[in-house]
Amino acid sequence: MADVVQYRLERMVNELDDLERRGVFSRREIAEIVKQRRKFEYRLKRPSPLKQDYLAYIEYEKQLDSLRRLRKKSVAREAKKKMKKSVSDFAGVSRILEIYQLAVMRYKGDIDLWFRYLEFCRERRNGRMKKVLAQVIRFHPKVPGVWIYAAAWEFDYNLNATAARALMQSGLRVCPTSEDLWVEYIRMELTYLNKLKARKVALGEDEGTLINDCRDADEKQWREENKDLFMSLDEERGSRDVSNGQNEESKKKSDMFQEQGLSILHTIYSGAVEAIPSRFSLRTQFFEILEGINLAGSKEMQKEILSDMKRDFSAEPEYWDWLARLETIDPESTQERSTDIVPSQLQKAVLVYEEALKFLPSAVMFNLYTKFLMDDIVSREKTKNSEPFSTSEHTVGSLSHLLMVYEKAENMGCLTEDLACQHVSLYLQLGRLDEARKLAEKFCNGKFSGAVHLWLLRVSVEMKYVTRKCPSPSKADLLSIFELLRNILTKVAISEAEGLWLMALKFFSNHKHFFDKLVDISLVSLAKDGGSENGFCLSSAIVNFVLQKDGIQSAREMYKRFLALPRPGLPMYKNCIELELNLAAINDKDCLINARKLFESALTTYDQDINLWQDYYSVEIKVKLIFALPPEK
Repeated sequence: MADVVQYRLERMVNELDDLERRGVFSRREIAEIVKQRRKFEYRLKRPSPLKQDYLAYIEYEKQLDSLRRLRKKSVAREAKKKMKKSVSDFAGVSRILEIYQLAVMRYKGDIDLWFRYLEFCRERRNGRMKKVLAQVIRFHPKVPGVWIYAAAWEFDYNLNATAARALMQSGLRVCPTSEDLWVEYIRMELTYLNKLKARKVALGEDEGTLINDCRDADEKQWREENKDLFMSLDEERGSRDVSNGQNEESKKKSDMFQEQGLSILHTIYSGAVEAIPSRFSLRTQFFEILEGINLAGSKEMQKEILSDMKRDFSAEPEYWDWLARLETIDPESTQERSTDIVPSQLQKAVLVYEEALKFLPSAVMFNLYTKFLMDDIVSREKTKNSEPFSTSEHTVGSLSHLLMVYEKAENMGCLTEDLACQHVSLYLQLGRLDEARKLAEKFCNGKFSGAVHLWLLRVSVEMKYVTRKCPSPSKADLLSIFELLRNILTKVAISEAEGLWLMALKFFSNHKHFFDKLVDISLVSLAKDGGSENGFCLSSAIVNFVLQKDGIQSAREMYKRFLALPRPGLPMYKNCIELELNLAAINDKDCLINARKLFESALTTYDQDINLWQDYYSVEIKVKLIFALPPEK
């Protein structure tokens, strides 16, 4: 191993001599460079070198080469002459490429390492690029990104469209089900056609581009409508007739060019659909690409794609949602999607959703429908800089329709807990508290009697209702809310009702009678289910409430009640220990004794918990250090 390392270092002699001779590095700096390289070379010659060893060596060489270039510029500036290139100008890049080659041969399956290698070759415009691309394709033919990268390099940097097309077609033969490959292939072909079109325009043989630009269309229409403003000379009127023949010939060539582009698009689309018939996102991307280009017959092809999508995906809610949102896109707008949906567009989208509910009456479809309407309301209010759910005519119409959709979902049996919560929340946002209260009561007493989120919403509505007129509710109001909470808290597990328990403890924290009843309910539930080992710990939450309200003595009495249960849980022990240790920090020895008792009690059950033993040990060490210190004078 030492002989190989020494041989590789001896090969660097000419480069290092050149750097010293030119004054780029001093002899001491060169000695340090040799020392670092020897260290890296020994790492690479280990029986099992790590990937990080290669990357660290490469990073060092990159920084060294960057420093060399800066020093060379500085030396040339001082000498006031341009320095010719020599062996040291190429040795750094060659060494980095050599290390990359060793790394990828060692870790052939690491695709990220291959792409780093390729990016370095591309940035330095090194001639090894084609060889590396051939290697990575040989080792990773099933990775679509490799084919896309290789084709992009041939197309953009090597300017070889034929080679790029051949690579894409080879990739599609190996990976026919890759959506990205099909999409990038069609983008490449259309980009190539657009470049040819631009060349013809530059030569005066054609006009326009394959890219749709509504601004150019608007400008042309305005010029046609106001053509008299540009006809100040009579000779220009006569010259138009002479150029008509040339324009017709140019138009024919343009039509032939657009037909060729459409033929390519149709061929690729047919192949993609045949290879991946069940991929909905592929069809939508083809449709969006088609919308952005100007080709003869593109409208007919759009209709064909829409027809195929309806045939193949009419049972998918995603298709109907996409189709409805497509109606909100303004084809004359320069933006991708219109932020302000006009009523006519909204009506078309609503008709699509209504048709979808006939074919596919499901909760998912209703959820997409309501989300669309809510997005429209929120976006419209944002564009007008007004308060959400204002009384504008369009917003009121959308809100009333949204409420009808929720009712329709309930009538068709497609209402879920999430949709029910949205329905109640909408009434709350509109300020219609009475209707929200009645609706929540109806849901909780009916189909969703065990839905925790809906109960949480119902209890919050009831709390708002009783505190709406008077900040301090009456005993009857408190009793009604407590009965609601007791009804659900005794039915569901503690882990599912975290929000309900916290809401109840906070609401009744200043009402001792009801708070004690909640504690009794929690004791029964914890005795039945046991304490939590992770996540929400109800007993700890109650102890913390008692500590804030009544002080440490009441908190101790409370946690002793919980620790007397069969399985109080490790989080409960840790919370009580932390409570006692916080008080022991202010020189309360009783708290320290209580903390030790809690540690001993916890370790009788959790004697295999390493963290608990470590915490106990660290506490004892701290106590020993504190009492070993001399008393302050």
